[in-house]
Amino acid sequence: MSIIEKAVNALGKGSKPDAEAGEGGTADAPGATVPRAEERAPEVDAGERPRPPAPPENVREEPRLDELLEPPRERSRYVKLPFRSLRERGMLTPQIPRSAIAEEYRTIKRPLLTNIEGDSITPPIPYGNLIMVTSALEGDGKTFSAISLALSIAMEQDKTVLFVDADTAKAEAGRVLGVPQDAPGLIELLEHPGMVPEDLIMDTNVDKFRILPAGDLHTHANELLASARMRQLMMELSEEDSNRVIVFDSPPLLLTTEAAVLAGFMGQIVFIVSADMTPQHAVTQAIEHIGEDKMVGLVLNRARRRSNPYHYDYGYGRGPYGYGVRERLKAAEG
Repeated sequence: MSIIEKAVNALGKGSKPDAEAGEGGTADAPGATVPRAEERAPEVDAGERPRPPAPPENVREEPRLDELLEPPRERSRYVKLPFRSLRERGMLTPQIPRSAIAEEYRTIKRPLLTNIEGDSITPPIPYGNLIMVTSALEGDGKTFSAISLALSIAMEQDKTVLFVDADTAKAEAGRVLGVPQDAPGLIELLEHPGMVPEDLIMDTNVDKFRILPAGDLHTHANELLASARMRQLMMELSEEDSNRVIVFDSPPLLLTTEAAVLAGFMGQIVFIVSADMTPQHAVTQAIEHIGEDKMVGLVLNRARRRSNPYHYDYGYGRGPYGYGVRERLKAAEG
């Protein structure tokens, strides 16, 4: 029996049954109206709260308070390096450790690692594990060399690599390595003091190779890179793990001011020159943007030899412009 029927019975107590009421029916109280079956409210179990009607499909429900307070979904901090694409570009990959390009970068990385550790002849360079790869102009092979060098160092038994895409305007290295375009990185780390590198560093399918993306474009990128926060960050990255090498892909020195700012924080600089392509005066002018106390290594890219059409020659030195580099430039001018 429904609630309404019970109510009607309560009102009609003492009245005689209506002869015209249907079988099993109840007599109507004076003035009472019994709803028709289709108008009666649905039966509800005791203690059950009626559900509100569902909103129309084209009306969006307001978010609940717990949804508003819920933290945002964590971004993926993993990227799978596209080895096939890297090989097609001619880059070094760990899958082919005995290739010609791998041998070239073994030659290039060895003096860099010696400068980090030091030996019986060469003392270790302060912050030598901060290595910037740059060039004078675009198209010299800077990003190609930075990625290949970093992957080569990651093959060392006792070294890990943090690759930093510091070319914040282009972020070309990140695209080549498969980093999502909207991945936060260096810029956000500098802009928000509450962040720490581990919040943004991405793991990869190479155990000892990790990436810090460039981050979002920023109109004050130069000021952020020149800030005290950047200096503190560089010191922390260098000192917290003596077995880690941090490789920076920097903008070209003659195209942006960011590269010269970054150079001031580095222990070593690898300068890429494209054979028969980079003008000599551009190399000399770019080297002048680097402090005289910096160790500068010169990589001659696309130098052709009979035995290897894609040879990468290397020279380095310390002093004004790196004395080894300065002497090499004078020899080239002669």
